[in-house]
Amino acid sequence: MQLLEVIGVAVALGTDAFSLAVGLGLGGVRRLRALRFSFTVCLFHVFMPLVGLMLGSYVSRRVGAWAGVAGGLVLVGIGLGMLVEGLRSQGQGGRGRPVTGNGSDLPVQAGGMLDKFWGNMSMAGSVSLDALSVGFGLGTVEVNLGLTVLIMGVVAGTMTAAGFLFGRQAGRLAGRRAQMLGGLVLLAVGTKFLLQ
Repeated sequence: MQLLEVIGVAVALGTDAFSLAVGLGLGGVRRLRALRFSFTVCLFHVFMPLVGLMLGSYVSRRVGAWAGVAGGLVLVGIGLGMLVEGLRSQGQGGRGRPVTGNGSDLPVQAGGMLDKFWGNMSMAGSVSLDALSVGFGLGTVEVNLGLTVLIMGVVAGTMTAAGFLFGRQAGRLAGRRAQMLGGLVLLAVGTKFLLQ
């Protein structure tokens, strides 16, 4: 596997994390939360392929489907919460009110999940499941395993941080509408997980 191919796979694996971070960033997320989540995604994208190599394809087929459903339900729930909160605030005259970006405008579900250890881990894990499957395939090709998983982790963590930054800037410009847009993004990502 060539370096460009590894980077291509890493970018493809990082797109779910990027999309999730954009959706959360639209609602406004504190920098510390964003950094902690980005670092967690980075770690998951390093360790999931390694775990995948050890577990084998049988476990992937059994656990992977249920884990994907659980991850999808979590994201759909958060997306619905953001959408409802955005619609509620518009009904109360909050239309166009800027999002502060300090996390106080997030619905309890999203902000609270990033604050809690298991919430942070479950969200990072839900966008890192593809890396588990990729781990199974890594054993069948000639690849520098250490370099490959390091690239996957760094790319995924960087894409997650970039997603938060992009979402935060868009949220400042669009105000409360951005929170509803973020909810729709999370609904789309979660639905994609459920349909896989």
